[in-house]
Amino acid sequence: MSERELVRDLDGLLVRRGDAGYEDLRARMVWNGLKPERFPDVIVRAASEQDVLSAVRLARSTGLRISVRAGGHNWVGAALRDGGMLIDLSQLGGCTIDAASATASVQPASRGSDLAPALAEHGLAFPVGHCGSVALSGYILSGGLGWNPGVWGPACLSLLEVETVTAKGEMLRCSEHENSDLFWAARGAGPGFFAAVTRFRLGLHRLPTAITMSSYVFPLADVADVTSWVSEMAALLPPLVELSVVLGTAPPTLTTIAPGTKVVVVTATAFAGSQDEAVRSLGAFQVCPLAGRALAGVTEERSTFDALFETSGALWSQHHRSAADTLWSMEDLSALLSVLADDVAQAPSDKSLVLAIIPPAPPGEVPLPEMAFSILGRSYVVGYAIWQDPADDEINIRWLREAMSKVEPLGVGHYIAETDLLAAPTRAERSFAPETWERLREVRARWDPEGVFQPFLHS
Repeated sequence: MSERELVRDLDGLLVRRGDAGYEDLRARMVWNGLKPERFPDVIVRAASEQDVLSAVRLARSTGLRISVRAGGHNWVGAALRDGGMLIDLSQLGGCTIDAASATASVQPASRGSDLAPALAEHGLAFPVGHCGSVALSGYILSGGLGWNPGVWGPACLSLLEVETVTAKGEMLRCSEHENSDLFWAARGAGPGFFAAVTRFRLGLHRLPTAITMSSYVFPLADVADVTSWVSEMAALLPPLVELSVVLGTAPPTLTTIAPGTKVVVVTATAFAGSQDEAVRSLGAFQVCPLAGRALAGVTEERSTFDALFETSGALWSQHHRSAADTLWSMEDLSALLSVLADDVAQAPSDKSLVLAIIPPAPPGEVPLPEMAFSILGRSYVVGYAIWQDPADDEINIRWLREAMSKVEPLGVGHYIAETDLLAAPTRAERSFAPETWERLREVRARWDPEGVFQPFLHS
């Protein structure tokens, strides 16, 4: 087909650089308030799965390299590139649930905050992202570190099948048994994935009916003692308890703590089937030798996915300007967070924070299914610079990079979904195990030998 015919076949919106409305549409391609100064030649907002096929064929015919976005939650805006075609899937948010088979068929822009309540009506759940506004596409393709990881694992492990448009402009179904190497890459390749996924088939889980939280809030000065206790206590918790540590400013909802106070918040969330099971599971967390030093706390408070999303949304708002960077480490949290505490205390923005978790399956301890996603360490830390004034861009980005550079020597790699891919050319490669990176390159060469799809930033 000719270029004119391919354009005519599109039901969605096609905007070229220089057209009216281009800049407004370009800005909306990134969820972050901080917009990269990168400009695609063409943006196609697909109105259907057929539009995705037509857009890929149009890009091939005109020599445009392709990038793809659904929710635009990637912190560095990896889908936004100079030149080429950006295919926007944000209008494709459909979802069909088959309760009998405990599966769901979802389009790429389906969001966790929409999927979770829809599944709950059937007593089912999926390991959606911690922020409800995250679209499933980029999240699953990057591995998906979401809720209840000790039981459900990364989200990509619950992926049964994908429907893709390949670099050749063909629609293919991929699974462990069909086009298995492309399916392997879809389980974790992240923003360097070399096809456009138009539909995901998900395996679902039983809904935890007694989500229960306990937490302690300590002064930031107690970080060494607190994280040492966390490392010891974590080994005593069952897999259904998700543990997190946040260094940052005390939330304004804690009215008993002076505004602006820097704190360590330790939270244990049990995804249990009954309240009795939740209480038993949180037992080791409740017996805290440092409880007398806590500034505040919550004991066995019932929660829901909606409430979890609300809490996360308060920390990571799309109205803010944000930057993030990540680190996997074989060190325990105490070694990492004791270093970062001083930087949190001196952060130029009170909204900035450091989040740390202990992954459910340290490398080498538990055999994992075939997937590109790499769990590289025993600990995972991510720093977030969050601010509002554009005049403060430089100081906040510099704060983040300098802080994370201090723990970089303790690291073994990064998480492809959130790492600062602009910080160094090796960031993408260091987000995968060495053998996985080599296999990704081989699979990409097989499926996209002409480089139709954009690789990782700095690749």
